[in-house]
Amino acid sequence: MTLQVAETEQGPWTVLCIYGELDLVTSPVVRQSIHDAVAFGRHDVVLDLSEVLFCDSSGVGVLVAARRLMRSCGGRLRLILPARGAEEGSHVNRVLAALGVRRLFEVYPDRDAAVDEEAQPLSA
Repeated sequence: MTLQVAETEQGPWTVLCIYGELDLVTSPVVRQSIHDAVAFGRHDVVLDLSEVLFCDSSGVGVLVAARRLMRSCGGRLRLILPARGAEEGSHVNRVLAALGVRRLFEVYPDRDAAVDEEAQPLSA
């Protein structure tokens, strides 16, 4: 399966919607999309992972590197994992939890919550 990244702007946030599988072959596309956003001065990024069907350790590596990049430039990174995923365990949520890195991320159930400055992230 291929990976697609769709970029939109919502207020100060750049939202990158990721569709498909985030693995060794496709993760460089996501990494480049994040770097491009930062290069254009967009330091508040939301990664919408609600349509990611599979994520391996290289995909997790991209997420961890994105967090590090955003912190180094004074930006913010938020992830979207559907509320159902937080409760029942979406694939990405399970992978992040199994590797012990889920707590590193601010996770929101949907786009509206992710771009809302008042919304609280889901608990890890």
